[in-house]
Amino acid sequence: MNEKLDRRNFIGTLSIAGTGLAIGIPKVTFGRITDAKPALLGGPKAHPTNFPAWPIVKKPDENALLEALRSKKWGRLNGKAVANFEDAYKNMSGAKHCLGVSSGTSALYTAMGALDIGPGDEVIIPVYTFVATYNVVVLNYGLPRFVDTDIESFQIDANQIEKAITPQTKVIMPVHIGGSPADLDTILGLGNKHNIPIVEDACQAPMAEWQGKKVGTLGLTGAISFQSSKNLTSGEGGALLTNDEKFAESCYNFHNQGRHTSDPNDLYAPTRGTNLRLTEFQGSLLLAQMERFPQQVNHRWENAAYLTSLLKEIPGIHPAKLYEGVTKSAYHLYMFRYDKREFQDMDRNKFLKALVAEGIPCSGGYGMLNKEKYVTDLAKNKHYLKVYGEKTMNDWLEQNHCPQNDQLCEEAVWFSQTMLLGSRQDMEQIAQAIQKIRKYSGDLKKV
Repeated sequence: MNEKLDRRNFIGTLSIAGTGLAIGIPKVTFGRITDAKPALLGGPKAHPTNFPAWPIVKKPDENALLEALRSKKWGRLNGKAVANFEDAYKNMSGAKHCLGVSSGTSALYTAMGALDIGPGDEVIIPVYTFVATYNVVVLNYGLPRFVDTDIESFQIDANQIEKAITPQTKVIMPVHIGGSPADLDTILGLGNKHNIPIVEDACQAPMAEWQGKKVGTLGLTGAISFQSSKNLTSGEGGALLTNDEKFAESCYNFHNQGRHTSDPNDLYAPTRGTNLRLTEFQGSLLLAQMERFPQQVNHRWENAAYLTSLLKEIPGIHPAKLYEGVTKSAYHLYMFRYDKREFQDMDRNKFLKALVAEGIPCSGGYGMLNKEKYVTDLAKNKHYLKVYGEKTMNDWLEQNHCPQNDQLCEEAVWFSQTMLLGSRQDMEQIAQAIQKIRKYSGDLKKV
C-alpha cells in the first residue's frame, strides 16, 4: 500500500473545543469540510449511508439450498454436500483433513472429546474470548486456566502461558481473537517443549495466516465457526482442521455417536461420542459462498490496513497490533483501544454513543470473563467441589486475576467485519467521525 496515499489527507492541526488548549491533531479532509460539529451536537453524520448488510445472499446460494432440498438427502450420512464442502475447505486451508460439524463450539467440543479431556485435566485459555472457549472445557469437567491478555494485540499473552502450565495441563487453547493470529511461534514452541497439544480456536479467523500458513492448521487442530455473524456463514455450523490422520478419525467418531460409518455393526470408538453433524443444507450453502469468500477476505484485509493507517494518526486511538508472523488477518472484528485521556477524559460509553450518532456502528467488546458470576460460581459447583476439592477451587478463583485484561475491557472498541466490506470512503468517514468527536470532546461530555 502506498504510504503517501494512505496519509495524504492528514494535514493541519485542530484545537480541543471548549478548553483553549491547543493540541496537535491531524485533520482529515478527504475533499470535504471537516469542521462541522459531531452529530450529537447537531452536526451532520460523518457516515450518512449504510455499511454493507450481512449476510450477503446471491443466486448461487438460493440454487444450492434448492438443490439440497430437492435431493431429499438432507443429512451428511446420505448426502454429498458436506463431504464436498470438507474437501473444498481442506484444499483452501491447506489442511490434510477437514470435518464439518454443527457449530464452532461443537468443533472445540469435538476436539476436547477426541483428546479425552475430563475431570482433573486443565486447559489453558485466554481470558479475552467468547464464553464458548470456556464452556467446552467446563462441559468436560476440565479446569480452565485463564491467561492474561497482551493489551496491545488483544490476544493471549503468550509470554505468560508457561507459568500457567502444571502437571495436569492437557491442552493449550489460544484464540485468534477478531480474526488476527495469536503469537503462534511462542505458543507452538511451548507446546513442543512441554509435549502439550495446541488446539487453535480459530472460530473468528477463517483464512487468516501465520507466516503464510492458514491458522487452524499449525497446531494439532483448529476450530472454525460458520455462525450467522461469521465471515463465512451458514447460520450455524463449524469445522475442524487437522493434519493428523488418527486425530481426524477420532474427531469423526466423536461427532458421529462414536462410529465412523452409518453401519449399525460398525465398531464404536473411542469411548465417548455424540451427534454434532453438519447438515446438507449448511454444506451446500457454504460451498456456494466459497466462490466469493477469498475476494472478501482480501477486501477486509486491505480496508483494515487503510483504516489502521488513518487511525494511527489520531492521538488516543490505538489499533490492535498484529504480530510479526501475521501475513493476513481475517478481520472478523476491527479492534482498537480508546484512551480517554486524549479525549478530555470523556468516558468510553459517551465515545461509543457519539460514534453511533455519526452513523458508525460499534461496541465495547467482551467483558471481564474471569469476573463474571457465571464463571466465578464454578468454584461453588458441587461437581467441581467433588472432583477438585474446596481448596483447589478457591485457589483457582484467587489465581484468576488478569489486570491487563481488566484495562483492555475498559478501553476496547469494536467494528464488525461487514464494515470492512465497504469502500475506502467508508474508512475515511470512520476516521473523520473520530476526529470530530475528539475535537469536541469537551462539549460532548456535557451532553
